[in-house]
This record gives sequence, structure tokens and C-alpha cells, in this order.
Amino acid sequence: MVEIIKKSTRAFGINDIELQAAIEQSVREYKGVLKKVLLLPPDLTRLHSGAGRITAMYYNMLKKSCRVDIMPALGTHDPMTEEECLEMFGKEVPYEHILVHNWRSDIVKVGEVPGEYIEEVSEGLIDYSIDVQINKRLIDGSYDLIISIGQVVPHEVVGMANYSKNIFIGCGGRDMINKSHMLGAVYGMEKIMGRDHSPVRKVFDYAEKNFMKNISLMYVLTVTTVNEGNVTLEGLFAGRSRKLFEEAVALSRQKNLIFLDREINKAVVYLDEREFKSTWLGNKSVYRTRMAVADDGELLVIAPGVRKFGEDMEVDSLIRKYGYTGRRSILEMYKKNDDLKQNLSAAAHMIHGSSDERFGITYAPGYLSKEEIESVNFGYMPLGEALEKYNPEKLKDGFNTLEDGEEIFYISNPAVGLWAYKEKFK
Repeated sequence: MVEIIKKSTRAFGINDIELQAAIEQSVREYKGVLKKVLLLPPDLTRLHSGAGRITAMYYNMLKKSCRVDIMPALGTHDPMTEEECLEMFGKEVPYEHILVHNWRSDIVKVGEVPGEYIEEVSEGLIDYSIDVQINKRLIDGSYDLIISIGQVVPHEVVGMANYSKNIFIGCGGRDMINKSHMLGAVYGMEKIMGRDHSPVRKVFDYAEKNFMKNISLMYVLTVTTVNEGNVTLEGLFAGRSRKLFEEAVALSRQKNLIFLDREINKAVVYLDEREFKSTWLGNKSVYRTRMAVADDGELLVIAPGVRKFGEDMEVDSLIRKYGYTGRRSILEMYKKNDDLKQNLSAAAHMIHGSSDERFGITYAPGYLSKEEIESVNFGYMPLGEALEKYNPEKLKDGFNTLEDGEEIFYISNPAVGLWAYKEKFK
């Protein structure tokens, strides 16, 4: 399989002509052979990944010679609506070619990561085994080529997103999703985020090496930056080997890790309503700033699109029941309650979404009430009040001093980076 490593050396990044040429090169060896192809892009929560444009390019290039299906790597997220697909992929990708991954019912077990290995990579913290479950379409033999498309960026569970995560989580099942999330939460986000060889990544590497050899699979990885809403494609990496992912990790660490010389006393994070409709997603604002916000500091999350806590009713009900009460509290409740034991990813998320009372978290949501927000252990601010005082159209990313003298650190999109006080990132 061809390997492509392309990094931009210009401020405006890789342009569409260069991108199209790279995409054509990636499948040149399959010319005349492909009859059916499956594309695995992210959903709208990775709107700024460049993956939507790449998906459309592959579709337009291949549609005349073979059948092209598109299955967004949803993980536990809601299926994409027709409007969201239009926003993500454009009007040339027909909605009837979009397949839905169901993480509860569409999966098959292809192997198992043994408990002894989990105990080793977790440094003795966890010793359960993990079933490797993936969507049945990936192994039924009906596709001549599967192309997994996605963004490498700092991530709270695995360290750096994408590569095989797109398969084992994005197209994975309950056991892998639940147990990998808890593994990351127990090991500790601060030791994981922005790093390659985390315990969860080692689990994915084990599964890739031992259970995925016979699948015709190509990874297409992007690294992007966003400035004032404009996406720059900084790098493109296509092929199968892990070294491509490592190249992308190195570039993402250079482009997406923002180190600060001092801690943030007040952070204000804006959540694009097209991407963030739940605190499950919106708490990227917590994950990605927690190593930058000072003790006794404050995080305000302006969330006009947030209308629920979990991405499905089962997880939503668990968050409403237990709340974001901190690592120690959630682990204690997990030991005592079967509903949390059966939903480890929800328990892990509630750990991730808490500051462990180190700093305050306030939400200004578009649709959730004050009572709902406060019931899960967050502070509440009316959306209109937040937008009036912290107008996204008037703020720039980074430190801002307001007219009343208040200093804030503004982040227009928490999904595209990791912010850390450099003394806390060791």
C-alpha cells in the first residue's frame, strides 16, 4: 500500500489541488479493481477536521467506477441528520449512501485484549480483559477497500485522536468503548492528553496488530488548525503503517498544543452549536483546558446548541442521576451501583467532565434549564447574559481584557487544541 506524508510549509496550508492529487495517488494502485468501497469519516463533531471535504473528494473520484458507501464513525454519538451530512460532506454526497453505525447492535467480536496485558499497560490499576468489537460491515468481505478518514488531535481518552481509534471506538462496540474510556479515566487525563503511547493507545495497537491484518484498510489522517473559523490543512498522511500516525502526532503536537507562560484565572470557551449539542461533547471545554486553568479559577462554557447531557437516553439519564461530582465520588458510586458498572464510558465521562473541585465550571446553555445544569454540579449563567458580556464576535483567541478590566482567556473552539500551563505538562 502506498504511503503519503504531506506537510504544508505555507501559512495557508495544503490547497485543494494538492489535496486532490494526494487522494488520487492514495488509490492509484487499486485502479480497475475496486467494485465497492466504504468510507469511514468522523461526524459533524469533527467539522474542522477537513475530513468532510476529503470524503466528498473520494466519493466524487470513485463513484463512476464503483459503489461508494459512507459510514460516519459515530461511536456513541447520535446518527447524523440529512442537514448535518449536507453541512459536513456537501451536496454532492447523496444521503442515501450514508450508513449508520449502531454501537449496540451492529458489532461483532473479532478478538480479545487479555487482562494481563491491560494490567501491564495500566501499571497495575486495571486487570479486566477487553472484547475487540467492530462494525460487522468491516469484516463481512463485501468491501474491496475501507478508507478510514479522520483528524489527529489531542484527546482525553487515548492521548491523540484517530488512526485505529476511528475503528475500535468510532466503529466499535460497548465493551471496547466502555472499558477503554474507564482505563483512560483511571490512569489519568493529565498523563494521557497530547501523548502517543497511552495505555488506551497500546490497547488499540494490540488489537490492530492481532485482529485487523486481513482487512483491506487504509488510514487517511489530517492535522488542521483553525483561525477565526478558517480551517488550515497542515498535514495529510495516508497508508496503513503506524509510522504515518506517529508523523501526524508529531505535527499535531507542534500545531495543536498551546503552552502558556502563566495559568488562566478565567477561561471562556465558545461551543459552535453545529458541533456541540450535549455536555458529552461540550465538555471538551473542560478536558482541553484543565491543565491551564488555575486552582480556584473559573471556566465559563457558552453553549448555544447544548440541549442534553448524554448522546443517548441511557447515558443522559446516568449523568442526570450522578452528575459531574469528581473522580473519587464517581469511583465510589461505580463500586456500589450496577448501572454505572454496566456503563463504564458514562462513568469515565463524568470523571473527565469534573474539575475535582479544583476550579469552577459554569455552563450557559441554549436549551437546558438552570435547575438541570445545577443538578449535575455545574454553575449556571443565562445564555443571553453570557453572550452580552462575552461576545464571541468581539473576542480574540487568547488573553483579552474587557472594558470593565476583567481579564479572560478566550477559546473559540476547544476541539482543535489542548491548552496547558507549561509547568503542568511534563
